[in-house]
Amino acid sequence: MLITCQGLELSDAFIRVSKAISNKITNPILEGIKIIAEDGTLTMSATDTELSIEKKIKAEVKIEGETVVPGRFITEFVKNLTNSQIQLEVNEKNQLTIRYEDSESVIQCYNPVEYPGFKKVRTEEFFGITKKDFKSAVSKSIFSVAVDDSRPILKGVLFDINNKELSVVALDGYRLARINKKITSNIKKSIVIPARSLNEISKLIDDSDDIINIYIDDYTIMIDLGDTKITSRLLEGDYINYKQIIPVNYETFVILNTEQFQEALERATLLSKASQNNFVKFDIRENNLCITSNSELGNIKENIPVTVTGKDLVISFNPRYFLESLRVNSNEFVKICFNKSSTPCVIVPTEEDEFLYLILPVRVIG
Repeated sequence: MLITCQGLELSDAFIRVSKAISNKITNPILEGIKIIAEDGTLTMSATDTELSIEKKIKAEVKIEGETVVPGRFITEFVKNLTNSQIQLEVNEKNQLTIRYEDSESVIQCYNPVEYPGFKKVRTEEFFGITKKDFKSAVSKSIFSVAVDDSRPILKGVLFDINNKELSVVALDGYRLARINKKITSNIKKSIVIPARSLNEISKLIDDSDDIINIYIDDYTIMIDLGDTKITSRLLEGDYINYKQIIPVNYETFVILNTEQFQEALERATLLSKASQNNFVKFDIRENNLCITSNSELGNIKENIPVTVTGKDLVISFNPRYFLESLRVNSNEFVKICFNKSSTPCVIVPTEEDEFLYLILPVRVIG
């Protein structure tokens, strides 16, 4: 193989595909990035068998060929050669020579025959969503996925597709996030995408109103961005029936200023972190929300004006679950709906039905 290409394009491509290299390597070949030179194009791909990313760039191909290069090494190496024209040559010993300016370096490569192929996905079933809405749905839900391995299905995010409506759901047993978005589709289907894959896919997509199509195969999804293709394995198994978890009726409704609530919680959280009992208490009465936090260091009492409809209530929560929901929320006001001190509450917008966050309370003894 012998090709010449621009350093900036090469570096950008390696950075993109290297996102699919796992930190937990069980097979040494998966530490590599496969490169194929043919028909005036250099194609790079990486996979951890769950997430795969393929990127194409233009190149002057003098001799076609392929190899697998050490992924993280070459990504860091060419990152400092963005202003150079780079020549890549692979010899009969499967060694890659990198020539740039008046210098050259040689690295040993892996056998490309051992590298997994890029999975082809059928394109009959798909839905379209704007890049902006996709990134928004991911960022507003992904922090609610489970992080332990006790229920593997909960380490993914549910995409519940119902014709023109998409519900993106994540839960971990203590809280639930549901984000609703409009899509272009005529299918009804539920799929669960690994959280890591979604996080990396979101990083590769810009925040524009352009529509991307997400193609759904039996066990895989694929996103085609033109010169970049991303595939992800789907998680198998039945997701929790999240609709049964969300209460239908409520006894207390609180409307409050999002920024004011978040700032008060941030201050209360500083003290709760210093205590073994990492919770804050809400005392809701007479259009006031009193947030209290106690530890050996002292106590904090925050009072914020709210609009209350319904019964007075005293209830305790892990403040982190509230803060993570509020930090991704741009609404000036939110509504929090409660029942009893032992049942979950939900955070919803005051107008549109775009998001819902359900949070379980903390049972306080004494």
